Amino acid sequence: MKKLALSIAALAFIATSMTSCKKDYTCACSYNNGIADVTQDFPMNNAKKKDATEACDALAVFYKGKCDLK
Repeated sequence: MKKLALSIAALAFIATSMTSCKKDYTCACSYNNGIADVTQDFPMNNAKKKDATEACDALAVFYKGKCDLK
């Protein structure tokens, strides 16, 4: 019985470690469009944190402003 419980626990650990953790993020950006200061949120749905961070950083470069991942 102990071996069965350990085997099930090991399989559960392997299964959860192999799945990617994707969730919804929001990239909040503040920038100046030449007329006024603008604050805009960009949704990033079903994304890995690393991918969402990279996309948010790219938005900061594109808009020449400050963007934070929420």
